[in-house]
Amino acid sequence: MQIFYTPQISVSNELPEEEAGHCVRVLRLAEGSEILLTDGKGTFYRAAITRAHPKHCEFEVLEQWPQNPLWDFYIHIAVAPTKNIDRMEWFVEKATEIGINAITCLNCRFSERREVKPARLEKILVSAMKQSQKALLPELEGMVSFTDFVRRPFDGRKFIAHCEEGEKQLLKQTYHPGENALVLIGPEGDFSPEEIRLARENGFEPISLGRSRLRTETAALVACHTLHVLND
Repeated sequence: MQIFYTPQISVSNELPEEEAGHCVRVLRLAEGSEILLTDGKGTFYRAAITRAHPKHCEFEVLEQWPQNPLWDFYIHIAVAPTKNIDRMEWFVEKATEIGINAITCLNCRFSERREVKPARLEKILVSAMKQSQKALLPELEGMVSFTDFVRRPFDGRKFIAHCEEGEKQLLKQTYHPGENALVLIGPEGDFSPEEIRLARENGFEPISLGRSRLRTETAALVACHTLHVLND
């Protein structure tokens, strides 16, 4: 059954306009049709359409239930957005399909992109959440200074994946299943030596994601997927 995103379901029985248009104009659902909704906070709702209008589609909730957690640890990937935004959008989509709790866009010294449009990325998150039959929408944070971000507290293990020579363990060798994880992924030009040093001073452990040199969005997705594989 098609899933519709209704973030304001606790205070409104009307689909957002974009979702209403898809429901009524595209899928041609009518009054009395049953639909599946999610608030993006972990709950599904079975509902019946009571008013079928492309801009004002109203419904009545018939049943609700929480989705059983698909993973029992917390994944946060902080990544420097790519110059070609399509590649960042690809990461956001695939990470949501695999399973991720939070994504932060990092503004680093060698960043190729200094601005992002969170609204566009948010739409991709919503679409990927619905397509992969999830009820939990990942948190998305727009551009944040690397310096400010690494100084924030985090309840779990903190890692920085960089390309500098030195003593580093593979993520799969140092991470333990069940641990919350925050992974920093740098731009194509990598993190600067000063950023790596600052991260380490704030508790981030240097890691490798393998022998191959990976593009930014590939490295971010590999980190996300590796954490899931290690927890299976």
